[in-house]
Amino acid sequence: MQPLAERLRPKNINEYVGQEHLVGENAILRKVIESNNLHSFILWGPPGVGKTTLAKIIANGQERPFFTLNAVTAGVKDVREIIEKAKKTQFFNSLAPILFIDEIHRFNKSQQDSLLNAIENGTFILIGATTENPSFEIITPLLSRCQIYVLKPLDKDDLLKLATKAISTDSELKKRNISIEENEALLRYSGGDARKLLNILEIICSESSNDIKITNDLVTKRLQQNISEYDKNGEKHYDIVSAFIKSIRGSDPNAAIYWLARMIEGGEDPKFIARRLVISASEDIGLANPNALLIANACFDALQKIGWPEGRIILAEATIYLAASQKSNSAYLAINNAIDIVKETGDLSVPLHLRNAPTKLMQELGYGKNYKYAHNYKNHFVKQDFLPEQIKDKTIWCPQGNPQEKKLSDWLDFLWNDNSRK
Repeated sequence: MQPLAERLRPKNINEYVGQEHLVGENAILRKVIESNNLHSFILWGPPGVGKTTLAKIIANGQERPFFTLNAVTAGVKDVREIIEKAKKTQFFNSLAPILFIDEIHRFNKSQQDSLLNAIENGTFILIGATTENPSFEIITPLLSRCQIYVLKPLDKDDLLKLATKAISTDSELKKRNISIEENEALLRYSGGDARKLLNILEIICSESSNDIKITNDLVTKRLQQNISEYDKNGEKHYDIVSAFIKSIRGSDPNAAIYWLARMIEGGEDPKFIARRLVISASEDIGLANPNALLIANACFDALQKIGWPEGRIILAEATIYLAASQKSNSAYLAINNAIDIVKETGDLSVPLHLRNAPTKLMQELGYGKNYKYAHNYKNHFVKQDFLPEQIKDKTIWCPQGNPQEKKLSDWLDFLWNDNSRK
């Protein structure tokens, strides 16, 4: 049997719930649809607000051929095949087909480039769906050919309307005696996501008798038992990310690669994973292996160039490298220490000898006076104070015992051999 969310998918614009600013009476996208003057556009909004449904409704309402691609698995070859199929559907005075690309932000530059000519010459009308800001994820030439429509999370009234519709019209649910006694938990766990709402209803009804009274306690109890069934972006999502980072921090590449696989199979955004690797390289490995940050950053760049599914290999390489690296959080602790000092001491004055003196008046006031230019001295170093007078004896960065930081520490000890750094 189809999932409830699929069974309730609207077939036409009048059944569509939410997004009144786009498809309500006299709204901009509704006018475009009804005029049959369709153009390429991108639907930007959070998960579960009806992006895919809206694209299908538009295609069905205009009786256009409808092709779909998922950017997670598709490549340039798939795009070219769709272009050829689209060309074969076009006859005299026939309407251009629609190509719907879900998660279009997952396409890299070359994949997005492959769409441009076909859009320009009218081979198909592109409808893209993305949860990411198109300004950052979509190339400028493609943006210039597409209108952007922003979809909003469903509000309370939309969600309750959808829940009522499900209970009263779905072929399975209407067999039950279902009533919504309390809706706070139902709405809270749904988070403006229609798919989550319907998944929650399905979970509740699948484990209950024919007489079901939906209450806050019932919803909470059921979801605590079945959280993995409805929520990739909720608590379990953050638990798995946490396990991934802690496995890297704990130098266990086997566990780190396992949690990476869990995220990949769960549909996690690869760029989200890559961002976490960059953070881990700085926070947990840091100066013990400065190359870790270079590797993590290269991973992020390569992922955007290569795309998916090959990008999983790049993530795996970076994950194993970071997990196997020596660890240090001295930079993380140092910036936190510095911020604490700033909060405690306030806006301390910059010592006069460190100030810039671009004007004669500033020079007369002593700005820059007695500053010693380090490169004029042996080892490019000369002793002088760089902190405000009130905290000049503070130690903020504390090197840790790994070889890389010991080398840095030994060099600084050689320069500041009278222990004036302490």
